[in-house]
Amino acid sequence: MEKLPQSNSEFKDASAPEIEETTHFGFKTVAKSEKQKMVANVFHSVAGKYDLMNDLLSFGIHRVWKRFTIDCSGVRKGHKVLDLAGGTGDFSAKFSRIVGPNGAVVLADINDSMLQVGREKLRNLGVVGNVNYVQANAEALPFPDNTFDCVIISFGLRNVTDKDKALRSMFRVLKPGGRLLVLEFSKPILDPLSKIYNFYSFNILPKIGEAVVNDGDSYRYLAESIRMHPEQDVLKQMMVEAGFEQVSYYNLSAGIVALHRGYKF
Repeated sequence: MEKLPQSNSEFKDASAPEIEETTHFGFKTVAKSEKQKMVANVFHSVAGKYDLMNDLLSFGIHRVWKRFTIDCSGVRKGHKVLDLAGGTGDFSAKFSRIVGPNGAVVLADINDSMLQVGREKLRNLGVVGNVNYVQANAEALPFPDNTFDCVIISFGLRNVTDKDKALRSMFRVLKPGGRLLVLEFSKPILDPLSKIYNFYSFNILPKIGEAVVNDGDSYRYLAESIRMHPEQDVLKQMMVEAGFEQVSYYNLSAGIVALHRGYKF
């Protein structure tokens, strides 16, 4: 008797192309394999005026957010710090002075244009000797296990394709007792503020980007990527699932930005 097929899989065309996984690039749905290149193009475009745009778009308030983050870091002399997606090096410059000559800071970024701007900026500030520069993907960090006392990622996690994988990678390279700090745009907790913030993000921000950087599209992506980023409690749970303990967060500027902190024990 002729054997009948056991499942529909036996009828599948072996030559049929596999369906590629997708993710978000702002509000667009794109292939996962394409997102990294698309994000890279955004930051190649804005790298030269990244710091200026930070001051303009946040009215300088980003400096307050960063100062609070440093206060929560627990970093002290002799520590090793990973400034991930560190871009133009604001945190690396501060941490370099805190950890001193017996400590070390690694400024890591996947984008070589941002890394180049950061290196030049720190040299001009006289920050040399205890800062190393590494082009690295947050999803596959090229460092041994248990290397850093503190890992910080500032306004970078929302651009990562696989955030869960990146969080696990950060957990791996932290020393036991070390902490992760995630400073990122989040969800405003006041409804009236949300309406003003949305108007500013989608109507004003791209126009400033067009005027200053000649690239409104990159700043439209910025606004969209913020809306697609996990809100506060979701990101907290993602950190827990990656292995972090005692995870908490602080809403800054009524939740426009949130600082998440978690420990590795």
